[in-house]
Amino acid sequence: MEPSSLPESTFSVEENSPVPQRKRRVLVGVTGSVAALKLPLLIDELLKIPGLEVKVVTTERAKHFYNAQEVPVTLYSDEDEWQLWKGRSDPVLHIELRRWADLMLVAPLDANTLAKLANGICDNLLTCVIRAWDLSKPLLFCPAMNTAMWEHPITAQQVEQLKGFGYTEIPCVVKKLVCGDEGQ
Repeated sequence: MEPSSLPESTFSVEENSPVPQRKRRVLVGVTGSVAALKLPLLIDELLKIPGLEVKVVTTERAKHFYNAQEVPVTLYSDEDEWQLWKGRSDPVLHIELRRWADLMLVAPLDANTLAKLANGICDNLLTCVIRAWDLSKPLLFCPAMNTAMWEHPITAQQVEQLKGFGYTEIPCVVKKLVCGDEGQ
């Protein structure tokens, strides 16, 4: 289970080049928003993109909303971080994952994890990966929360904080929410 043990190769400019092409690597973070129920669909759609390799980092709360059996890629959680590391020479999972990925997509990003990230808190595998993220690589985040939470003034401040770090927001959409409300 060592992400860094994957063979490295170069990206080819030409499709017919004899140089082997390395797949693009996307790390998906999923948090405890009800929108996490769409994780299997998101992964299925990403896997339709040729040359894309996907792994998922989940928070414990996100697990409530999807069936892990429906996610056909490697799925990491807090437990994996602690099981992998036993001593000084062992790999540190959150560092291995940040090295492995070319891009990170946090979808959905719930209000709790948004607040943690904006304030530098890293108390689980996902927030540790993001805190250690290589800022020369793209990190996209998709806020997802109830409209009342979205409209709270602190939310806009926290979103701006993440954008200030160089992360890219994928804006909310207006729709009917699971709770029956309509809004962002």
